[in-house]
Amino acid sequence: MMYPYLTLDDETEIVHSEMLSDKTVKVYIEKPDEKDGFHFASCFLPKYEWREIFGSTEDEIKRYQSIIENNAHLIIELSQNGGFDNASGF
Repeated sequence: MMYPYLTLDDETEIVHSEMLSDKTVKVYIEKPDEKDGFHFASCFLPKYEWREIFGSTEDEIKRYQSIIENNAHLIIELSQNGGFDNASGF
């Protein structure tokens, strides 16, 4: 299951998975694109392992990396509590 986390000013959506059986969390980033439909990338926490990158520039990945690094502790916690909408205390 994927949970919404953040929408950036350029319509980029950031969502995350629940905690997976291998104790990782998939962070999926998707941005609308007129030509390609969507550009996307996946980053797996806690190792910040990038996979499945399509259409995102190196600068965009650096921006997303920074956002994920600054929010990883929250994303990991939320992944264990059913996402932002289901987490108590948020």
